[in-house]
Amino acid sequence: MDFIKKIRPFDIVIIALIVIGLVVFGITRLEKRATSSKQIEAEVKVDIEVYFRGVVITSQNSPFKEGEESFITIRNVPYTKLKIKNANFERKKIMLPIPNSSKYQVVEDVTAPFNYDFLVTLEDSAKITKDGAVVGGNKIKIGLPVTLEGVDYKLNGVVSNITLSKAVSENNSNSSLEAEVNKNQDVH
Repeated sequence: MDFIKKIRPFDIVIIALIVIGLVVFGITRLEKRATSSKQIEAEVKVDIEVYFRGVVITSQNSPFKEGEESFITIRNVPYTKLKIKNANFERKKIMLPIPNSSKYQVVEDVTAPFNYDFLVTLEDSAKITKDGAVVGGNKIKIGLPVTLEGVDYKLNGVVSNITLSKAVSENNSNSSLEAEVNKNQDVH
C-alpha cells in the first residue's frame, strides 16, 4: 500500500506512455498497422516527359540529344543525372483564321523565329505507392516544375506525363502497376 501512495501523477503519465508504446509496437509487429516500408508496392522504370514552352534558341539544333544524360532538379532540389530517351522540338505555332471561313489553320509563328517548344523523355527508376510514382524522394506528378541542365543549357520545364517504361510494360503482365502510375494522370 505504501507503494501506491508514493506514485505521483507524473509517474502515471510515464507508465501510460510506455504502455501505449508497447501496444503500438505489438500492432506493428503483427502487421496490423502499415509502416512507410509497406507503402511501396513496386520499383519499376518510368518514362518522365518534360515539356519546355517558348525556349529561345538561335541554333537549328536541339540542345537535348538522345542517349546523353541530363542533370535534373526537382522542386529546386538537385537530384541526379538521367538518360534522355527521346527529344522532340518544333517551332512555336500560332492559329490563324482562314478568310471567309469559321476554321483556323496552325502555322509557324514568324514573329518569333527562335522560339521552340521541346518535349524531352527521361528514364528513371521509381517507387510506386498508392499516391503515384516517387522519384528521388519526390512524388512525380503532372505539373511538377523541374530543371534540366547539361553542358550548354539549363532550362525550366514542367512534367507533362509519367508512364511505365515500354521495356518493363512489355515484360510485365501486371496491369495494376500501370493503373497505379496512371491513376492521378490527366492525359491517357
